[in-house]
Amino acid sequence: MGKLTNFKRSLWVFHASGGSCNACDIEIIAALTPRYDVERFGIKLVGSPRHADVLLVTGAIPRDFADKLRRIYEQMPDPKAVVVIGCCGTSGGVFYDSYNIAGPIDEIIPVDVYVPGCPPRPEAIIDGVVKAWLKIEKLEKELEGKKG
Repeated sequence: MGKLTNFKRSLWVFHASGGSCNACDIEIIAALTPRYDVERFGIKLVGSPRHADVLLVTGAIPRDFADKLRRIYEQMPDPKAVVVIGCCGTSGGVFYDSYNIAGPIDEIIPVDVYVPGCPPRPEAIIDGVVKAWLKIEKLEKELEGKKG
């Protein structure tokens, strides 16, 4: 894994949940508890996608939520990254053949990191966010190169 070098601020994360059993959501919350304490690394959950660098998406996405997910993604400032948490977001999970599922998340918005598991452990979620962080660092370096 690469080394975080260029990102000069905290990483702000927005969480969007489609339709799921909420196990992945609970594991994200577990990563924020004192046991894992991701805020000590500068990873902070924010309440608006307009302030977020990373979008965490959990659950299979119902058809009526697909447009809302696209709108959330478009509201995020560049550079940005998307992390899909769990099997339901990756493949539809147990809901894969449901009539009301819009498909895997990567058919709705671009995805940068997949965190497999049902549900994945908080350590895996933290690892996925760090991978997204590395991608954002790389994008920021490219943007700085274009400016200078």
